Amino acid sequence: MTFPENLKYTKDHEWILIDGDTGTIGITDYAQGELGDVVFVELPVVGKTIKAHDSFGTIEAVKAVSDIYAPVSGSVLETNKELEKTPETVNKDPYGKGWMVKIKLVNPSELTALLSAAAYKDLIGK
Repeated sequence: MTFPENLKYTKDHEWILIDGDTGTIGITDYAQGELGDVVFVELPVVGKTIKAHDSFGTIEAVKAVSDIYAPVSGSVLETNKELEKTPETVNKDPYGKGWMVKIKLVNPSELTALLSAAAYKDLIGK
């Protein structure tokens, strides 16, 4: 299980990679492992405004269906269309090709409430 140091994490098991005023969001390696085989991902439409801590989509696995929560607020710039055809990419590459949405940050100060890789490891007991 990996926890890239360049990401910020939520207590709900999402990650965000910041590049200027853009954030790329996905679920953590731990989350995909707990869910099991991912069979469907529902993501928001481009242009939708999402708020920190609100659900912006769902992920369905063989074991369960789970909401995906926004780590920060923003406007959806892009969704990962490949997940419509190959949702199992979330299991294979959760921090790379398994990303879910890219957003334009509206309140960068919200990033301070997120966890570092070390704090996230402590949260999940790893």
